[in-house]
Amino acid sequence: MKQLLLQIFTWWNGQTMGTRFFTWRHGKRVGEDEMGNVYYEGTTTSFGLPRRWVVYKGYAEASAIPPGWHGWMHYRTDTPPTKETYVPRAWEKPHHANLTGTAAAYRPQGSIAAKGQRPAVTGDYDAWTPGA
Repeated sequence: MKQLLLQIFTWWNGQTMGTRFFTWRHGKRVGEDEMGNVYYEGTTTSFGLPRRWVVYKGYAEASAIPPGWHGWMHYRTDTPPTKETYVPRAWEKPHHANLTGTAAAYRPQGSIAAKGQRPAVTGDYDAWTPGA
């Protein structure tokens, strides 16, 4: 029951009822990545390209698409990683969750939100004073 309500009222917890119906009617399963995301191809767009979409496993986060599938999703290649021996390049990094807005988010030195004390001002700038 909970899963049904999530599909009806939220879009960020996997597919909605509309996406489920559209995928059932028009989608052809192309493959699945190591994180459990499932990729589909369907009818053509107004540009004449086949529609491509992903149904995320769990929370919908676009950065959770691996590099090989990202290239396929954005029409940089016509062959999905499941139909070729895709090997990530050395500069392609694995997925890391977006931590913005969480306690584990990056906070540079001197940030008000960073832990500890802020470094002392070094006097390398003169503050503006009105009328001076």
